[in-house]
Order: sequence, then structure tokens, then C-alpha cells
Amino acid sequence: MCGIVGLYLKNKALESRLGELFTPMLIAMTDRGPDSAGFAIYGDEVADGSVKLTLHHVDESYDWGALARLMQQSLACAVEWFQNSKVAVFKVQACAEAATAFIEEHAADVLVLSAGQSIEILKAVGLPESIAETFNLPAMQGSHIIGHTRMATESAVTMEGSHPFSTGQDLCLVHNGSLSNHNRLREELQREGVEFQTENDSEVAAGYLTLRLQKGDSLNQALESALNDLDGFFTFTIGTRDGFAVLRDPIACKPAVLAETDDYVAMASEYQALTTLPGIEDAKVWEPEPETIYVWEREQ
Repeated sequence: MCGIVGLYLKNKALESRLGELFTPMLIAMTDRGPDSAGFAIYGDEVADGSVKLTLHHVDESYDWGALARLMQQSLACAVEWFQNSKVAVFKVQACAEAATAFIEEHAADVLVLSAGQSIEILKAVGLPESIAETFNLPAMQGSHIIGHTRMATESAVTMEGSHPFSTGQDLCLVHNGSLSNHNRLREELQREGVEFQTENDSEVAAGYLTLRLQKGDSLNQALESALNDLDGFFTFTIGTRDGFAVLRDPIACKPAVLAETDDYVAMASEYQALTTLPGIEDAKVWEPEPETIYVWEREQ
């Protein structure tokens, strides 16, 4: 039993309050997933031709400054960075492929949690309230965010195994449910070049969508294919640079609710997670239909 929450802002005036609005939503899911939590926030974009990396190392005293200087010298490009508790965010004036290849070659013990122009993934083991405080979630700004509270059923309780999962640039996924064919699908995706960091079935779903997008599918087309190729029961919320999407399996046994106003679209596993949002009393509120793709995107 896990909890999912998401908030997409249509009103740019609210972007300075994204973390403030989202924090109580994430904490409200504590009873659904008390062992770990995380979120993917979109904002603070880097320019075209640059990449933003969210990096993690088990050693909390790891010398990120030394890594940034080595990257700058090796790639002959500017590197800015800052640390947020247990992670570092690098802004690199190079393509994502070059930056991630550098990490693999020179810092193989550093875990790349996300890569893209907009995304930052922050997650940890512990209660959602503690994790929100650890990463200073209430102060964060951006256009949209998705989050997850986890109760592990199929893999170890670790930071790596917690959600969200990202296997492509600016793409991430959170999942409530269980996939029955993830082992076979993992092998097929690995033969196509998709790499995985954990045994979590949700990471397989993220890898599947990444591959479909790399092959030229739109997000809608990738999700339509997922309904045919992913066996099991699931509610997915997917984050992209431009917006987010919600999809439930044909049975739709995992709970989900959507709310929309002129200012935002919000999603949660339970309505009570939405009650602190401004104007929720006047929102359109509904349960997403099975096998129906819901997508909200902004124009670049």
C-alpha cells in the first residue's frame, strides 16, 4: 500500500508556493506508506544544451566540490552546484550524455537520481514529514511536482528502492500497485539498452516508458502501449518537463482522485490529501476512469 500525490500549477503566480502547497499533501499520505518517501520537482530550468543532475552518495561528507572541479576540467565546461542535505544538484553546460558518462567513468559510486533540464528527484527512507523537512520542501518553487510514500512489498526498504524513479531525461514515475510481468519485461528492456538500479517493479515501468519515448512515441502513445504490455494492477503518475499524466489499469483497484480548478490540477490516492489546497471546495473532483489517459502539459 503506497500513496501518490501530484500538483500541476496552471497559474504561474502560484509557482513560488509549490512546495508550500504540496508539503501537506505528501504528509497526508503517511499512513499509506511510512517507510520511505520522495518527490520529483520541476523548475529552475537550465538552458538548452545544458543538463541538471541530481546526485547521491552514501558518504554524507562526500566532496562534491572536488567532483565539480574535475567535471569542469574534463568536459571543458562550466559546472555550478549546490547541496541539499544528502544530495547534490549539478548544473552542467554540456549534454546529458556527456555528463552522465563522466559520472560513470570518474565517480562510479555516485548515484544519478535524475537528469534533465528541469527535474530534481529527492527521496529518502523515513517518514514523509521528516523527509519534507530534510529537503526543505515547503520553500521549493516550480511548476509541478509528483510525490510518493512507500510501503515496501517487493523490494528492500532503501533510498534507491523508493520512488520516484527516473530512467530518462526529465521523466519520472510513481506507482501504486504491483506488476506481474516485470521480470520478463526487465530482461527485454535491458536487451534494448535500458539500465536499472534496483529490483523494484516500478522502475521497470519507468524504463518501459523511457524506451517508448526514445523510439518516437508521444507520451499518450507510450501510455496506450503500456496498457497492452504491462500486466498487473497499477495507478501511475508520470512527470515530464512539460507536465504530468495519470493512468490506471483496466481494473482500477488502486484508489485515485483528481481535482481541477483554474489554478491547478491535483492528484492523490485519497481525497483527504487535497483538502488543504486553495479553492478545493469549488474544484471539479472526480475518480479517474480505468484505462483512460489523463495528461496536462504546458507549452514550451
